[in-house]
Order: sequence, then structure tokens, then C-alpha cells
Amino acid sequence: MPNLVFVFSDRQRFDTLSAYGNDYVKAPNLNRLSKESLVFKNTYVTQAVCAPARASIMTGLYPHSAGMPRNKLVMPKDVKSIADMVSDEYTKAYFGKWHLGNEVASQRGFDEWASGMETLRGEYTEQEYLEMDTSYHHFLIENGYEPDEVSLGRKIFSDSMRAALPAEFQMATFFSEQAARFINEHKDDPFILYVSFLEPHPPWTGPYDGLHDPSEIPLEPTFLKKPEGHSLFNRIRADFFMQSDLHTPGNVQDQEWEKMRSEYNSRPTSIGEEFDLRDESSWRQMRANYYGNITLVDDAVGRIMDAIDDAGIFDDTILVFTSEHGDLLGTHGMMEMRTFYEEAAKVPMLIRAPMFNKSPGLIEGNFGQIDLVPTFLDLLDQEIPSELQGTSKASLIKGEATLDDNDVFMEHNGIGDRSLGTPAINMLNNMQWRSVVTVDRWKLNLCATDQCELFDLNNDPFEETNLFNNDDQKDRIRQMAAKIRMWQHFTDDDAPLPGV
Repeated sequence: MPNLVFVFSDRQRFDTLSAYGNDYVKAPNLNRLSKESLVFKNTYVTQAVCAPARASIMTGLYPHSAGMPRNKLVMPKDVKSIADMVSDEYTKAYFGKWHLGNEVASQRGFDEWASGMETLRGEYTEQEYLEMDTSYHHFLIENGYEPDEVSLGRKIFSDSMRAALPAEFQMATFFSEQAARFINEHKDDPFILYVSFLEPHPPWTGPYDGLHDPSEIPLEPTFLKKPEGHSLFNRIRADFFMQSDLHTPGNVQDQEWEKMRSEYNSRPTSIGEEFDLRDESSWRQMRANYYGNITLVDDAVGRIMDAIDDAGIFDDTILVFTSEHGDLLGTHGMMEMRTFYEEAAKVPMLIRAPMFNKSPGLIEGNFGQIDLVPTFLDLLDQEIPSELQGTSKASLIKGEATLDDNDVFMEHNGIGDRSLGTPAINMLNNMQWRSVVTVDRWKLNLCATDQCELFDLNNDPFEETNLFNNDDQKDRIRQMAAKIRMWQHFTDDDAPLPGV
């Protein structure tokens, strides 16, 4: 029976590893893993938002079906995780960020649990949980640190304080050490281990600030280039982040706009006071710091790889690395995610499965994270529940199939989300979007109330030109829209879509 070690980071873009063309980021362990793995060229999340994306990773259901269409929700009790679907022959552990409710409580079929995200206390459903501290909190206390913030009546460690700690006390380090311990203790028994790192999620500071020179970082052609002709939602967000000339300190309305922008940017988990984003150098510094936090993730992955080797279970262990979604970090002049742009919705994915495929290599085509759960169940010789909305790609891992016929679908559901800066942005964020990336590498993004988008990813990989209003593409749009509508039918999705 093979073991499964699934490692995922938070807000890591696909283009941060050498396997995806970035030789600048210092990530020797992930780059080594990519040379031992199947490297998936085009892996897409189900929704470029934390909780919805990880709900699909854990359940094999799309966010609207898993009851997690946005953040700040608790996943319904009747929704099963992969740990609920696997036999008790396996010992199952979850270490790290959960973000699906009740962070401190062992749940959903997992036997061991280590928690870290005490800033998510607002999602706890029981009073007893509010009286508990996370595993990471206890770790910091044991090492002489004192919490500096209060949340719902309990002292916690703020994001700013945590980010300023030395590397050996960061979350990624703590959870990788817990993972190494677990692997050593269970090396003689079949196990499933999920390790979820918060990094490189903001604050955009960390122990490796200064490791990457901001003047030398590689930049895509859409860096700080506003998305003209794209959706209004994307355009006004770019205006907001880039401090558009339309908003100057000349009148009361513009002063109020600037106040909202300053309040949003000052949050450590948005931009932070270290970056005013008034010139390119500030954006470059933020990107360089982000790369430093990826190096922190890389250290942690190396620790887990070493633990597998030291335990002598390399040949018996499926090791997976991916991310829950990416981050724009200046691409199209925007920050954050909540969009279908490649840098937000496409993530790295490496799968090392020596018992099934000893030949590493690049996997062409489109892969959706919705297929992760059924694929792993199949590889572990477990029954695949009929209600799952993904399909097994185990034959692909075994070298018996390709992704030549695989379309990928994504969604966005923003109603009830946190404030993204201004009333106009928040209103447009409430609108539902649906997207398909087809086998021939075209992407269609549909919304009933906004400018829709069509991109030719073959000839326009950086999504600069929106072809939706091009008369020559009308039939293509109709065919792609039909695919989305059929996907909606099979997944019981009732989001309104425009006529095309």
C-alpha cells in the first residue's frame, strides 16, 4: 500500500520554479523534486480564493457543491474529505492551515492534527474551540515568544509579528518538522499526510528578505500593465492598486478614495505599510520578498524529502507539491487573486510516484485540481465515491494516458467576501463568473453583468488581448459557452451566464 504525502503552499504562482522557466528564485529542493517528478505544465485551481480552492483539494467537489463558495465559511458537516474516504488501514494526518472552519479541531477523518492559523478564530463554531490555542501558538510560547494581539478575547500572535520571526520559528518550518516526525513514526505503516503551508502568503516580509535582488528579478510583459479592454472588475482593481491618475487629491471624492486605498494597503495581509506602491521599485521589492518566502517553503519541502529518504520509504511514497492558488503581485497592475488570469489561477504541480512511474517528465495539457481526490483514491486502491465531481487521472500517472482531451472549469463567487478596497470593487466582486480552459488552450471567462473575456493562450500566453468582442470568434465563444453550460448542468451550478 503506497503512502501519500501531499504538500501545498498558499498563493504560489506557477512561474516560481525552474521547471516553469524561473531559474532566479532560490528553490533548490523544489527544483530537485521537479527533476524526479511528473511536472504538470498547466494545473488550474477550481477558484482562485483560499477556502474554495482548498475545499476542492480536500473533497473532490467544486466550491459551490462543497458549500464553500467564498472565504469566512465553515464547510458543512456532511461534506467528506479524502481522509473520510480512505480505509482505516491508513493513519491520516493534517498539519497546517485548514481554513475550512474550526482550525484547532481534528476533523474530517484525520487521526493527527497540528494547527497554526489562530487569526481564523472567527470561523470557530464551538465555545470550547475559542478557548484553545493552535499547535503553532504552543510552539512559539515554548520558545519564549509572547503573543502581541487579542482576537475574540484571547491573546494571539499577529501576522506582522509572525512574519518577522527567524526562519526556524516560521510556520513552514514548524509544520515541516511535525511532518518529518510523523513520517519517521509511521514509516512501517501506510499513511496519508497533508501538509499545508501558509507561506508565501503575505505579509510580504520574512526572514529571507534581501535574498533576492529586486533589480534583477525576471518580469513578465504584463507587469504593471493595466488590463485595457478586459473586465471592469479587473480594470478598476488595477486602477486601485496602481493609484490611477483618475484619482488625485483634488476633491472630497478623490480624498475618500485615497483614504480607502491607504486603509486597504496598510493591512499586513494585503500590502503592508512597508510598500506604498508609488513606483516600480516598491513593486519589485515586494516581488523579491515574495520570492524569499518561497525559499522558506523550499526549505520546508527539503526537510520533508529528507525525512522520506531517511525513513527508507522513497519507493513506497507518492509525494505531491502544489499550491492552493497563485497571486498577481503586479501582473496586469494588480495584487491578490480572485481572477482567472494565469498567474492567479494556474499553479505548480509536481507528482513523484516511483511505484507507478519512474520516468520524470513534463505533462502537457490541462489538469484541474478537482481531479486530485479521485486520482489519489484510485492510486491508493480505494473506492471512489460516485458523488465526486472530478475524475481519476491515475492512468496518466501510470503513463497509460494523456491530457489531450481534458477541459478545465473554474468559478468565482464573491458575495459575502471581505472588503477589497472600495464599494465599486466590492460590488463587482459580488458577481459570479465561470470559466473554461479548453484542450486547444483557449480561455473563456463569462459573467452576466461584466465585460466577458476570451484569450488565445497559444499566441497570447500573458493574456494581453481580450478577443471576446471579435466577430471572428463568435462561433468559438458559442461552443466554449456550451461547454460551461453543460458543466453547470452536471455539477448543479445555477450561476447566471450571459447569452452569447
